[in-house]
Amino acid sequence: MFGFLNKCIDGCLARRKIHRNRLVTKDGRCNIEYGNIKYSNHLSLLADFWTTFVEIRWRFVLLIFIASFTLSWFLFGLLWYWIARSNGDLPWQNPKLDHSACIDNILGLTTAFLYSLETQTTIGYGGRALTHNCPGAVALLIIQSLVGAIINCFMCGVILSKISLPKKRAKTISFSDMAVISPKNGSLCLSMRVANLRKTLMIGSQIYGKLLRTTNTPDGETIIMEQVNIDFIVDAGKDNLFFVCPLMLYHMIDKSSPFFEMAVDTLHKQDFELVVFLDGTAESTSSACQVRTSFIPQEIMWGYNFLPIISRNKEGKYRVDFSNFSKVVPVATAHCAYCYHNIKGHHHHSRDGHDNQGFDVININDPPSVTKM
Repeated sequence: MFGFLNKCIDGCLARRKIHRNRLVTKDGRCNIEYGNIKYSNHLSLLADFWTTFVEIRWRFVLLIFIASFTLSWFLFGLLWYWIARSNGDLPWQNPKLDHSACIDNILGLTTAFLYSLETQTTIGYGGRALTHNCPGAVALLIIQSLVGAIINCFMCGVILSKISLPKKRAKTISFSDMAVISPKNGSLCLSMRVANLRKTLMIGSQIYGKLLRTTNTPDGETIIMEQVNIDFIVDAGKDNLFFVCPLMLYHMIDKSSPFFEMAVDTLHKQDFELVVFLDGTAESTSSACQVRTSFIPQEIMWGYNFLPIISRNKEGKYRVDFSNFSKVVPVATAHCAYCYHNIKGHHHHSRDGHDNQGFDVININDPPSVTKM
C-alpha cells in the first residue's frame, strides 16, 4: 500500500514539474512570470482600460458590474438627499403647508436611494417624482440619466466582447496529447494530429512551430530561450487548409532539422519544448484566432504511428472516430535519423517502438477496416 502511495506521489510531483517547466501549456496558456516592472508601466494597463476589462476574469467583471451600478445609485441618492434637505423637503424639517418641494415623497436617505434607483433604471413607480421647482434637480436628473446610459453601454460591451473572444473558438480545436516519429512518404517525420471539433471551418489556416531550447554560443553566451523555426506540412497542403476533418501535421527530419541529431535513446534526455501554432479566421464570426500547444521530449514517441480515424459507411457518409484520436501503434522505425538516411555505421532499426509512459497504446492483430483519405 505504501509503495502504491509513493508511486502516486512521485507521479504527481513529476506532472507538476513538467507543468512548471513548460513555457506554453497544453491548452495554450503562456507560463511566464514578469518581475521588477516599473510603477509607470502598471499605469499603462489602466490607460488601455478596455483591453484590461476584456481580459480580466469573469469573477472580477461581475464584481465591477454589480459595484458600478450599486455605487452610482448610492452616490446619486446622496445628491438627491442633499437637494431635498437643502430645499427643506424632509419631514423632520417641518415644511410649511404651501411649501414647494423639489422631489415629492422623499422622506429620508432610504427613499432618496430608491428614487435614484428608479430614475437610473427608468422604473418610475409613481410614488416619488421630480417637480419643476428646482432647476438644479432637473440638471441632476439629466446627468444621472447620461451616466446610467454610459455604464449600461460599457458593461454590455465588456460582457459581449468577453463572450465573443476568439479564445473561445480556439477551445474547439484540439491537438493530440502526444507526437510521434515514424516514416512517412519516404522520409522520417515528426507527426501530430489536430482536429476541428466544430463543423464550421477555419478560413486561411496556417500551421507553424517554434523549437525553444537553451544553447551556448561559441563566445560563451548562454541563450535561455533560443527559437528555431519548425516547418510543418499537411497532406492537404501547407496554406489555406481545408479543415473539415482531423489533419496530420508532418515535420520532415532531414539534415536541416534540429531533430536530426537525436535518436531513440537520447530524445527523452533532451531539454527543449516544441510549440505548435495554428492561425486562422473563424467562418461564423470572421474573427482571427490562434491555437497553441506544446510538446516536451517526454511527449514525443519514437517508432509509433497514429491510428486512422476517418472511415466511410455503407451509405457513403464520412465518419470521424475520435476514440482513436490519440491512440498509436508501433511501427518499424529507424533508431535515428542517420539510420534512416543509410549513413554508414547506423543501420539498426526498431520494430517495437519506444514506450512512453502515460500514453494509450493498443495492439492490432488485423488491419483496421477503415478507408484512408
